[in-house]
Amino acid sequence: MSFEVLSYEGLVHAVSGAMGSVTAMTVFFPLDTARLRLQVDEKRKATSTPTILAEIIKEEGLLAPYRGWFPVICSLCCSNFVYFYCFHSLKSSWLKGQRSAPNTDLKLGIIAGVINVLVTTPLWVVNTRLKLQGSKFHNTDIHPTNYQGIIDAFVQIIGNEGVGALWNGTFPSLLLVLNPAIQFMIYEGLKRQLRKGVPRELASVEVFMIGAVAKAVATTVTYPLQTIQSILRFGQFNKSANKSKMLSSFMAVKCLLVNRVRKFGILGLFKGLEAKLLQTVMTAALMFLLYEKIASCTFRVMGLSNHTR
Repeated sequence: MSFEVLSYEGLVHAVSGAMGSVTAMTVFFPLDTARLRLQVDEKRKATSTPTILAEIIKEEGLLAPYRGWFPVICSLCCSNFVYFYCFHSLKSSWLKGQRSAPNTDLKLGIIAGVINVLVTTPLWVVNTRLKLQGSKFHNTDIHPTNYQGIIDAFVQIIGNEGVGALWNGTFPSLLLVLNPAIQFMIYEGLKRQLRKGVPRELASVEVFMIGAVAKAVATTVTYPLQTIQSILRFGQFNKSANKSKMLSSFMAVKCLLVNRVRKFGILGLFKGLEAKLLQTVMTAALMFLLYEKIASCTFRVMGLSNHTR
């Protein structure tokens, strides 16, 4: 198999995926804010999405649910561009015009996910810090930060915590490549079932529904690791939960999972899942819809057929 580094089809998919994800995330961004607060601020009593959003607006202002929008959008744009480009370029090179299968989609999704994690984790660490900066936490163990923007956050994190801190949460992130891999496997499989071997453009409602189903399954299965990933990216774990800086990535994840279960029970691993499902399922469904339409229109305008779809 030869990987096409410069692939026109891969570029179309990458741009379409990035544009679709940015638009969808902007629409449902407050739900992501609610999810992140529920994951990180352990002592907050609010447990439902409407309640915590009402609390945030009351305590921090009307625009608080959109705090950190710009760094998140920048990270998401880069992340989805890398993922879509790698996935579809790998798929084109691997299949060479042949029909795909679920196990192939899963393997390619994992490979694309690993590349994406290693390249974009620093962006996600910074955007998590900026998104939570200025928030009114109910957990007094959380220390405030003072970043002036994306560049300043990079400089301060490297200066105060070392370059390695930019890859906080990489281990659970690598495990979480299963999330988009499972999502794409289910999405591509459902798409093949709806077409039943007959090439056709799916209706908007069909794309929206299979995108929602695929993301709902992937999110529920991997949510406990997503919670640990958020805590590690926030960078407060080493200061409050464990004073040792010598913990391995595996031990850090294990320790956080065990502590979470001890404090809140098994359901504590799924704290914020309601907000996450609302946000991620609707965002993914809208993203896939926009992605399919943008890619389809682009290929149609250029007079090309999309061989990897």
